[in-house]
Amino acid sequence: MTPRPTPSGSDPKKSAAKAAKSVKKAAEKAVTKKAAARKPDPVAEKAPVKKAVAKKAAEKNAVSKAVTKKTAAKTAAKTAKKGTVKAKKVAAPVPASPPEVLVATPVSPEVPAADRDRLLSGTHHDPHGVLGAHPVPGGVAFRVFRPYARAVTVVAGDVRAELHDDGDGFFSGLLALREVPPYRLLVAYEDTVQDTEDAYGFLPALGDLDLHLLGEGRHEQLWTALGARPMTHQGATGTRFTVWAPNARGVRVAGTFNFWDGSAFAMRSLGSTGIWELFVPGVGEGELYKFEITRPDGSKTLRADPLARRTEVPPHTSSIVHASHHEWGDGEWLARRAEGAPAHEAPFSVYEIHLPSWRPGLTYRQLAEQLPAYVKDLGFTHVELMPVAEHPFGGSWGYQVTGFYAPTARLGTPDDFKYLVDALHQAGIGVLMDWVPAHFPRDDWALAEFDGRTLYEHEDPLRAAHPDWGTLEFDYGRREVRNFLVANAVYWCEEFHIDGLRVDAVASMLYLDYSREPGQWVPNVHGGRENLDAVDFLQEMNATVYRRVPGVVTIAEESTAWDGVTRATHHMGPGGFGGLGFGLKWNMGWMHDSLDYMSHEPVHRKYHHGEMTFSMVYAYSENYVLPISHDEVVHGKGSLVSKMPGDWWQQRANLRAYLAFMWAHPGKQLLFMGQEFAQGAEWSEEHGPDWWLLDPAYGAEADHRGVRDLVRDLNAVYRHTPALWQRDTDPSGFQWIVGDASEDNVFAFLRYDAEGSPLLAVSNLSPVVRPAYRLGAPDDVPAWLETLNTDGARYGGGDITNPDVVKPDPTPWHGRPASIQLTLPPLATVWLRPA
Repeated sequence: MTPRPTPSGSDPKKSAAKAAKSVKKAAEKAVTKKAAARKPDPVAEKAPVKKAVAKKAAEKNAVSKAVTKKTAAKTAAKTAKKGTVKAKKVAAPVPASPPEVLVATPVSPEVPAADRDRLLSGTHHDPHGVLGAHPVPGGVAFRVFRPYARAVTVVAGDVRAELHDDGDGFFSGLLALREVPPYRLLVAYEDTVQDTEDAYGFLPALGDLDLHLLGEGRHEQLWTALGARPMTHQGATGTRFTVWAPNARGVRVAGTFNFWDGSAFAMRSLGSTGIWELFVPGVGEGELYKFEITRPDGSKTLRADPLARRTEVPPHTSSIVHASHHEWGDGEWLARRAEGAPAHEAPFSVYEIHLPSWRPGLTYRQLAEQLPAYVKDLGFTHVELMPVAEHPFGGSWGYQVTGFYAPTARLGTPDDFKYLVDALHQAGIGVLMDWVPAHFPRDDWALAEFDGRTLYEHEDPLRAAHPDWGTLEFDYGRREVRNFLVANAVYWCEEFHIDGLRVDAVASMLYLDYSREPGQWVPNVHGGRENLDAVDFLQEMNATVYRRVPGVVTIAEESTAWDGVTRATHHMGPGGFGGLGFGLKWNMGWMHDSLDYMSHEPVHRKYHHGEMTFSMVYAYSENYVLPISHDEVVHGKGSLVSKMPGDWWQQRANLRAYLAFMWAHPGKQLLFMGQEFAQGAEWSEEHGPDWWLLDPAYGAEADHRGVRDLVRDLNAVYRHTPALWQRDTDPSGFQWIVGDASEDNVFAFLRYDAEGSPLLAVSNLSPVVRPAYRLGAPDDVPAWLETLNTDGARYGGGDITNPDVVKPDPTPWHGRPASIQLTLPPLATVWLRPA
């Protein structure tokens, strides 16, 4: 064991009287054969450590005989009788020969009064400087703090010395040794004896580079430095606990391994970083723990680990020591992802899922047996998981996170979640997840005023309180907080192989006046309303994730006209800001406008025609996703099919036509679970989708199955038609045929791939058949073939189709030299490709 420096309170320059008293006391505690033989029970009675060593014994190397074989055998028998427990460990070999004896003027080994008080009150910043083994004048002082212990014995090779009980759980002794030896502790309690390494005999288990990066706020793998990490340190197995609490007067770790009493497990402060650390030997995976923090005012709070990688199942709140053992099998997927085209130039059709309610009651591993097959059958390229990170209230759907580094334990362990991601990848399905760096709840066991003062939240109450959700906003200007969040984004992508992050509530982060009235916010240094700290954070997060994890995508849920959400961070915009650096952005405007249009009776739609065409005015200002998400089918908004007007047949027809219009529109697609089979009820996290609608025994099953069959075909044609996804962000990939036929409720446009091959999409959103409807057409396409028609009989439609090849004639129409005539079915969308 590495020697420790002389602690404060062990100064050899004491008064003569004090020194004499110490010598006398130490002499009474010297280890001799005679003293050991006198004590029949080393646990029940204290074996004094004697200082004086007889000259004759010294000549015969009395140290090697200090503990006789007879005494050792007797001690072992007594210990076994009392139920000695040995901690499982990997320890450095203990030399067979005893340490060299030192004869010098001794000092008192007791813990000084000031240190004693601080250890008892939980306010000591350097317990390792006091406890453990330390060279002092006269030998090595051993100091142990173990409340409730009846006795503590030091075992170093053949030397076995019981420490003096100093009261209040403190034990100490002075051994006449020249240096600190490898040693163990036998801690005797009322009905057991614990054989363990001394937690205060170890150097810090956190390296200088980690501390430097933590201090700079640039530790991109923060989870490897903070939290609970099982490891082997200086030859001993155990767990390193580390936590950032710069305002704390002291931090102790409590858990199942110490019966939730952290008194004897004080952590040390590592300089000015605000990091507290303690390596606890013998503690391994599965142990529950929390940090007991002494606030600046002296009060105490018990907190879950902000970097916990595993948690208890809510409503329980403890953190759990965890190490991953999952062996990934998605190497081919990751290689293809890294080499593939960026998301905005690739097929990207997303199925949004709330895992706990998709099939209620299923675990991560059970979901892995069902979800990949279902999604693959429907042809979606990706799933998007609503927040997976741990959250205390299920009704928040995961959007109020307390465990940013832990998948929710409701469905299994972190390795179980990895198993699900792995299964999806092996099925060829990408995995996106919702990520919530905008705010966190006020639970008093989590992040709020973590160490007694504002820490993760902004110190200004106006900036800290989120006006809409009663939560707290992060302080993006504090480097350690920004590091916590940036590293968290990297963590999910690197540790769980997540393919993309959809960042929630970006608008609430970007604006200081978001949902605030005048007087409730303070302008930035330029007098504007932009949150400059949040801008810097989002730019850093995106730049870091894209640099570290090839092929991932970040997606912004941003509902305003902020310039450059998907522009590169180094490209300055007209507002003086670089881009935020996202890969994609949800097109909230398209969603609101198009749903509003579809909600009107067809006879009134001509007055709202522009709501379906306005999106093309700004379609290329960002890289867009067209989202029909969970937010649109809850809280009284109704399901997607229930938003449509008319009777049940017309509602389904409208829905089918709308979905095909959406899939053909520039931008990627996202559809929330249950909407793929026209569920009539809005979503509830308590019971999930109404799967019974697809039961063949249900009379209307064919109606719901028909919509699901359409979604499957939409995805199939989409994947194999580059015109529908290759140039989503390029204006040359789109041309209107007719966008102003408001009287007819007709929309027609062309999509082009990189080679110039087109797809023609035509929507008739009136409940009437339009035979021989003439549309302008390119004159370089000799014939067209219908490739999808939402009025097909297999989808539940009237089966009014264009079965034959359609050839253009030289009749100019819609500003084009040629035109075609189609039969447009009612409330339907038709796709045609070159024959």
